[in-house]
Amino acid sequence: MHKNCPCCGLDLEPEPGYYYGAMYVSFGFNVGIFLVSLFVLYQILGEVTMAMMLTVVGVVVVGLLPIIFRLSRILWISIFVRYEGPCSEIARKVESR
Repeated sequence: MHKNCPCCGLDLEPEPGYYYGAMYVSFGFNVGIFLVSLFVLYQILGEVTMAMMLTVVGVVVVGLLPIIFRLSRILWISIFVRYEGPCSEIARKVESR
């Protein structure tokens, strides 16, 4: 992932440990994946064992890990940084590093 925004130059890691909160967002995504997987398996099979559930959730979560990781970081930083519009409409910020 970029250290600074390629468009405006915003520092995307304002302080060490900034993205610890993104782990909670990721956890929420994973709980959603678990619930959807359980519902789909139950609709298809009728009876779901723990082994089936762990296998399906494990494969889906590992497969979606790069997407969940980036999406949770995006959602976390969007809580604290306001979107200013497309690249062509904003001024480049001064880089502090």
